[in-house]
Amino acid sequence: MALVLRYAARSDVGMVRFKNDDSAYVGRYLAVVADGMGGHAGGNVASASTVLDLVHLDSRVQEDEPLTVLADEIQAANSILSELVTTSPQLSGMGTTVTALLLHDRRLALAHIGDSRAYRLKNGEFSQVSIDHTFVQRLIDEGRLRPEEAEVHPHKNVLMRVLGDVDASPELDLATFDVEPGERWLLCSDGLTAVLRDSDIEGVLRGTSNLQQCVDTLVELTLAGGSPDNVTVAVIEIDDDPDAGSAPSTAAMTELPAGPGRPRQATISAAPAVSTPAPAVTEGKDEADSSGEDKEDDESLQERAELIRQDLSSRPHVLVGAASLATETGQIPIVTKRSAERRAARMLTHKADDAQSPGLAAEDTKRPGWRRWLLPAFLTVLALLLAAVMWLGYTWTQTRYYVGSYDNRVAVFNGVSQTIGPIHLSHVTDISDIPVDSLSEYHRNRVEDTLPARDLEHADQIVEDLRDTAKAVMCPPVDPAPGPSSTPSTSTPGPTSTAQPDAAANSACGGKQ
Repeated sequence: MALVLRYAARSDVGMVRFKNDDSAYVGRYLAVVADGMGGHAGGNVASASTVLDLVHLDSRVQEDEPLTVLADEIQAANSILSELVTTSPQLSGMGTTVTALLLHDRRLALAHIGDSRAYRLKNGEFSQVSIDHTFVQRLIDEGRLRPEEAEVHPHKNVLMRVLGDVDASPELDLATFDVEPGERWLLCSDGLTAVLRDSDIEGVLRGTSNLQQCVDTLVELTLAGGSPDNVTVAVIEIDDDPDAGSAPSTAAMTELPAGPGRPRQATISAAPAVSTPAPAVTEGKDEADSSGEDKEDDESLQERAELIRQDLSSRPHVLVGAASLATETGQIPIVTKRSAERRAARMLTHKADDAQSPGLAAEDTKRPGWRRWLLPAFLTVLALLLAAVMWLGYTWTQTRYYVGSYDNRVAVFNGVSQTIGPIHLSHVTDISDIPVDSLSEYHRNRVEDTLPARDLEHADQIVEDLRDTAKAVMCPPVDPAPGPSSTPSTSTPGPTSTAQPDAAANSACGGKQ
């Protein structure tokens, strides 16, 4: 029997903040929590837009592997955030965390980025499944910080990875889990974990049977602890009965009574509308045409926003936080016709492929054909230029000569004394009979280091100079034999000894016997 989710969720602005940047959605197959960032202008827009871009996945049937679908849809939601920033520069720098679960058959896909968290309680074992993408968590992973020091670290809230106006292709943590009836999962923004310890969260999750009561208890404990940030909690339980828990929780996003230092603690707060900028207005007929087109675009956006609301009302779910207010007030963050069509197409068809939108399909067919072969042509030209440069370089090397050592003989080489990998840029053209060992140490070192020559004639001249040097080393000048002494010798006469030159030395030096 296919599994479904039983669920409950709640979001609160907290004790300090004046608007809620968190959003969450839970349904029979999908659970998402997003914590927006970006200051007054954009945090709630980022979280609401992202959650609303994912709610169409709350379906039993998926077009592809659930983990792949979930990752692709989050990347698509990130591209829509980029479009929002392009259209409305005041949203620059906005971003959001995302922690999402998608159920299919008996497996649960998890996609995560940021510091919102996912906890799991299965077979009595409670564990944190997600990993915070924060600066202090990186320090802990590298062994440079102890976990107990993270809570008081001055940069504990610095995020290393988020969706939004930061990265065109954000890196998500992805995983798939085998699930069984009875196990529970908890998704939350960091407003919960900033106040409650994991042991506190575990105690409530274990000890509370009713899901809505569990959510309410966690939020109330956070508020009682000071709640310096928005707090959002979603709890789901795996169920194998398709009818059990299918009815959505009807707990409204109620406004809690005000108290000291707590001017208004509502589960949601106002999200500013983001609309398409009006085109430039000209005089006369152009002005009327422009106004008519602008009005038509506004009506088209309103129709697509209504489609989103209708889609949400067609399935059991709970939507809380900024995303809930956006749908209630009609201020769904849609900034362009393209993004509106993309979102509406996904809502109506439950498909991630943007080509399902007629507007996008028409846009794709209008793209010039030259774009398809531009990259191959560029790469081909680049390869030809590289080949030409290499050939010209090699040709130039073959006009050069140098004198060096080959098999312990002085030799003339054509080329340069370099190699490129296995390719030698020179070859031997002439090998002399001059042993390198016969040269003086100075000339021997010069030959081994190679002697460059202007041309072949110059190289031959260098060889002849080395030949003369070798002869000078092997055949030093011989002092003349002493003549008869002018003073008569008083020594005893005897046979005289005359030194004879060595035959090999004479031969090497060009002498005669």
